[in-house]
Amino acid sequence: MNKDLEKVRNIGISAHIDSGKTTLTERILYYTQRIHAIHEVRGKDGVGATMDSMELEKERGITIQSAATYCSWKGTDINIIDTPGHVDFTVEVERALRVLDGAILILCSVGGVQSQSITVDRQMTRYNVPRIAFINKCDRTGANPERVVSQLRDKLNLNAVMIQLPIGLESDLEGMVDLVTMKAIYFDGDQGNQLRYEEIPDHLKDAAEEKREELLDAASMFSEELMEAMLEEEEIPEELLHAAIRKGTLDLELAPVMIGSAYKNKGVQPLLDAVEKYLPCPTEVKNTALDLDKGEEEVTVSNNPKDPLVALAFKLEDGRYGQLTYVRTYQGVLKKGETIFNTRTGKKVKVGRLVRMHANEMEEIEEAGAGDIVGLFGVDCASGDTFCDNKINWSMSSMHVPAPVISLAITPADNKAQDNMSKALNRFSKEDPTFKTFVDHETGETIISGMGELHLEVYIERMQREYKAEVEVGAPRVAYREAITQRAEFNYTHKKQTGGSGQFGRVAGFMEPLEEEEYEFVDEIVGGVIPREYIPSCDKGFQASMEKGLLIGAPITGVRCLINDGSYHAVDSSDMAFQQASKGAFKEGYKKAGPVIMEPIMKVAVEGPSEFQGAIMGSLNQRRGMIVGTSEEGNYTVVEADMPLSEMFGYSTTLRSLTQGKAEFTMEFSTYKQVPKSVSEELIKEYEESRKNG
Repeated sequence: MNKDLEKVRNIGISAHIDSGKTTLTERILYYTQRIHAIHEVRGKDGVGATMDSMELEKERGITIQSAATYCSWKGTDINIIDTPGHVDFTVEVERALRVLDGAILILCSVGGVQSQSITVDRQMTRYNVPRIAFINKCDRTGANPERVVSQLRDKLNLNAVMIQLPIGLESDLEGMVDLVTMKAIYFDGDQGNQLRYEEIPDHLKDAAEEKREELLDAASMFSEELMEAMLEEEEIPEELLHAAIRKGTLDLELAPVMIGSAYKNKGVQPLLDAVEKYLPCPTEVKNTALDLDKGEEEVTVSNNPKDPLVALAFKLEDGRYGQLTYVRTYQGVLKKGETIFNTRTGKKVKVGRLVRMHANEMEEIEEAGAGDIVGLFGVDCASGDTFCDNKINWSMSSMHVPAPVISLAITPADNKAQDNMSKALNRFSKEDPTFKTFVDHETGETIISGMGELHLEVYIERMQREYKAEVEVGAPRVAYREAITQRAEFNYTHKKQTGGSGQFGRVAGFMEPLEEEEYEFVDEIVGGVIPREYIPSCDKGFQASMEKGLLIGAPITGVRCLINDGSYHAVDSSDMAFQQASKGAFKEGYKKAGPVIMEPIMKVAVEGPSEFQGAIMGSLNQRRGMIVGTSEEGNYTVVEADMPLSEMFGYSTTLRSLTQGKAEFTMEFSTYKQVPKSVSEELIKEYEESRKNG
C-alpha cells in the first residue's frame, strides 16, 4: 500500500456502450501485470464485470453493476471504478461518482460523442470530476479522431486538446506522435508490450508542429512560466508543459485527448502515463461530509491519516466468503481488528478481514490509509453507508433516497425459484436503497418497486441469470394514493352480542385534510367518556384504515382524525372493540369527506436533436404532460415536463420511433396530484371489477 497519497489515483472509466470500455480495462490490467494473458472477459478474471452483466450491458447499453479493481503503474496505485451511467440507477451513479477523483471518458473514433457519452459527461460535470478523453477504435474503418475532438467541443463544451496524433488510421494505424515530447511511439511485440520511440515520420512533421502549437496555446493559459517561455521562443521543458496540462485538467478547464486502439494493443501505456500525470490524487479533491450531530452541517473531509476515520461503503458484492464491501477511506486509517461504527444504523462493527483486490485473488492487508479503496468481509451494511470511529458522527452523503414510484408483481415458477428469488431480492434491496420489495397480504404476491421500468426490468433479468430464479411478471402498477378534500363528522357505535361477553365501543369526532404530513391523531376526549387505556386502540384503528382506501384500495395519505366524544360499557368494552369502532367511524367519515385518487407526477426531461422538438412536445402533450420549459444546448433541445407516471409506460419505444433513436429521456419523482375525473372513474371501475373477479 502506498503511504504517499500523491502516488494514488482513484479513477472511473465511463463510455457509451460498445466504445471498448471492457477491452480497455482488460488491457490496462495486462500492462500493469495484474493479469498475465490477454483474453476476452470471461468470468472474474481480473475485470470484475462478469460475462453475464456484460451481456446485459450490451443489450441495454448501460452499466448496472459497478466494478472495482486495482493495479499499479510505475509506482502509482490506480483504483479503477466502473461507473453505471443510467438515471434509473441514480443512487449507484451518484455514489460511484462520489468515490472517484478523476475519470477517463472513452469515445469511439467512428461513433464519436453519442447519447450515453453526453449523459456520462454531464454527470462528471455535476460532480466536478476532471477527465481525460480517450478516442478508441482508431483501427476501425471510418475512424476520424479530428471529428470526435470537434464534437467534444461542440456537444460537450469541453476545451478538448489533442496531445497525440495518430500515425496512420483505420487498418494502417501504426502508432502515435506524442505532442509533448515530439517523438513517435510504436508498439512492438505480439501484445504491444515493447514501446519504441523514433523520430516523427517526415510526412507528419508539419501536422505535428501545427497541433503542438494548438496544445501550447491552450496549456499556456494555465501557466505564466510557459507563456513567457513561448513569447521568448525558448526551448520548452517537458515538465513545464505537463504541469500546465495538469493544472488545466484539475481546474476542469482543459480536457487532454489521447488516441489509440485498445483491441490492437496501441496507446494504452501512454494513457496510463497520462492518468498518473494529469488526474488528481486524493488530496487534490475537495470532499465534504455532513455532521449528523450538528443537523447535517457540511464539513470538509481532510484526507489526513491522523484525523478520525471516515470511510464510505459504495458497492456490495456477493463473494465466495460472504458479503464483500468495497470502501473508500477519506481520512484516518482503517485497521484490521479495530471497531468502527456505521453512522446510519449506529451499530458497531469489527473489521475482521481487510483485503485489496488483486485480479481474482485477494491480498490480505493490515491497514488502509486515506484515499484508498479496499474490501471488507463480513461487515453488515448497505450501499452508501458511512463508517467512522467513535469520535465523530459524519455521513458522506445525506441519505435522501427517493421513494419508489413503480411496482411489479412477480410470481416464482416453482419452489426452487421461490428460494432463489428470495435470495436475489434480499441481495438487491441491500445493494440498492431505491429498490424495495414486500408481500401483498391480500393477494399473496411479491411486489417489487423501483425508480422506473428499466430499473425493474434489469433486476428481473439479473434474478433469472445470476440466481436462476424463473419468475412471471405482472403488469406494471403505479403507486396511487387516496386523499380527502373536506372535513367530515363521524359518530359510530360498534356493537356485537354473541354468547357471553359482547363487544361495545362508540367513537365520535371528525376527520379533515392534512397538508404536508400523512396522518395525525388528536385526542380531545374529556370526562372519561372513553377510558384512557382505549385511546391508543382508537389510534390503531384509524391507522389500520389508512392502509387501504375505499375507492381503489390504495393507501390513504394526508388525514387528521380527531375524537371528542364516545361511550363505553364496563363489561363489553375492550381494546378490540374500540379498534373496530374506529375503523367503522373512519369508513363513515371517509365517504363524506370527498375522497379523491392521487397519482405520482414525474419530472421528465427529454433530450434530442432540435429538429425533433415539435414531435417530442406533441408526444408529451398526448400523454397528459404539462410542458414546463425548453432549452437549447447547441443543436440539442431539452424539453422539461411534468408527466403522470401512468402515461410513461412504453414511452421509450414511442420516443425512439419518433426521433430515429436519437432522443433519450430521464425521469424522477416530483409530487402527487389529483387524477382527472375520467381517469378516476376508470380506476374505480377496474378496482371494483377486480374485486368481483378476485
